[in-house]
Amino acid sequence: MRLLVRHTYLWIKKRRINRFLAAAPRCREIQQRVLLKKIRRNADSDFGRDHGFATIRSSAEFQRRVPVAGYEYYRPYIERVKQGEMHALFGPTTKVLMFSMTSGTTSASKYIPITNHFYGEYRKSWNLWGLGVFRDHTDLLTKRTIQLSSDWRQFFTDSGIPCGNVSGLAAETRPRIARPAFILPPVVSKISGSVNKQYVVLRLMVPISRIGMMVTANPLTLLNVARLADSRRESLVRDIQDGTLTDDIEIPDHVRKSLEPALKQRHPKRARELESIIERTGHFYPRDFWPLMSVLSVWIGGSMGIYLPMVREYYGNASFRDHGLSASEGRMTTPLKDGTSAGVLDYVTHYFEFIPEEEHDHDNPTVLEAHELQPGENYFILLTTSSGLYRYDIHDVVKCVGFAGACPVLDFMNKGAHYSSMAGEKISESQVATSIASAFADLGLAVEHSTLAPVADAPPHYTLLTELRLPPRQARQLAQRIDLHLSRANCEFEDRLASFRLNPTTVRRVDDGTFAALREHRVSGRGGSAEQYKHPWLVNQTDFVDQLLKLKRPVRPVCV
Repeated sequence: MRLLVRHTYLWIKKRRINRFLAAAPRCREIQQRVLLKKIRRNADSDFGRDHGFATIRSSAEFQRRVPVAGYEYYRPYIERVKQGEMHALFGPTTKVLMFSMTSGTTSASKYIPITNHFYGEYRKSWNLWGLGVFRDHTDLLTKRTIQLSSDWRQFFTDSGIPCGNVSGLAAETRPRIARPAFILPPVVSKISGSVNKQYVVLRLMVPISRIGMMVTANPLTLLNVARLADSRRESLVRDIQDGTLTDDIEIPDHVRKSLEPALKQRHPKRARELESIIERTGHFYPRDFWPLMSVLSVWIGGSMGIYLPMVREYYGNASFRDHGLSASEGRMTTPLKDGTSAGVLDYVTHYFEFIPEEEHDHDNPTVLEAHELQPGENYFILLTTSSGLYRYDIHDVVKCVGFAGACPVLDFMNKGAHYSSMAGEKISESQVATSIASAFADLGLAVEHSTLAPVADAPPHYTLLTELRLPPRQARQLAQRIDLHLSRANCEFEDRLASFRLNPTTVRRVDDGTFAALREHRVSGRGGSAEQYKHPWLVNQTDFVDQLLKLKRPVRPVCV
């Protein structure tokens, strides 16, 4: 009976996808309506009055009144909201449920207001994505789903507003009909330390064989879970057999108390099955103890795609389903097919604008609306959301790969030129330059031209390229100091190091003249002058090291 209810519910809800696509030819009209609704809602806020919201009647007027900006433009208003002054950004119908934390371009973290209106749009977009997944994989109706999330109440502002990760709020408030499928208790999100949390996830979930889908942002998390299962297979099987949790896993007392009934359950039959898997295969991989896994929901676009073959080695032939371009600031796309990171723009939730990639640093760049994009071209995406952000430059580069009606289908390419993100850390060049300078100063060294470059291992890491000759011990110290200062400047970099989704930074010496060759190459290729050249303290190309080493060094004249 329950299965019949789920099938009926899915059949009814699938019509939302059809309506979403059927309305796509009216993308321009709907986008205008979305924009004006957000402006009118907050017209009486201090921000709204400062920018003349009451008289805005079109997107053209909106563009004249509100500048393209990053977080620092909004920080003074958000700081007031943190103190309880909601009218700084919002009208009377808006409530702030929490602040979602993410890294800033400077040392201070960004606090993104998650309002009641924003959260409703966030859930609407996620539900549309989920309906697409269950539409294409109806077997999931008879299986269970593991969704990994983080705590949304890590700490509170002075006015009592929770701060954390919006995924935790979503896990606690998902629709009642969906709760039986998502079986990981939300309280698990309150466990700190990636090994502690992932071990508890395995301890609770491995006894269940009918796992059909895992949902998490980063494929590196899937790799870490699988490798932990294999390395701790003896204690896992013993805990499952005896109804225990090994002593070296640390969890808060209130979490332990909440999970105690589940942790005390003994599964001797399942333990024997697991022992036979280990004996037969010589390892303990998810593809063996979760053989019915059919969907892995992770980011597969940008640099994430390089990890998918490794994920498949551990998880088998499950389909990859990208959950779209999303961030604390908002959901931007909804993929409706397996095996692609391209998704339809979420044109019914936020208002979007786009700057051609080559014009991003111009003083007066071209700004386009969604229906004006050209297939094959790259753009920086701007968001106007119900979180009080308008024309917000998130520094994400997307490619228009086609259209659904008049609505663009977008694929995430990379962070902008002055940012890098291998595992969601989103470090900026200003953070890197300051951290490198501080690390050199800590060791009493004069700052030398250096470049921090990503290395796509599993887990990935950054390497500092320098022409400076350093003893091995001093090079290690320099790398450690860079990680220390970057962690202080960027909370997400610190988290990715702590959770082993990033390995520690290394230092690599390059030949004398390498950076001079890079300068010559870039100046000649871009038609600029040596005086205009800016040394890159950070790059985001995973092949940068190989390309740098191939550059021809300038020949120094011989003095006679």
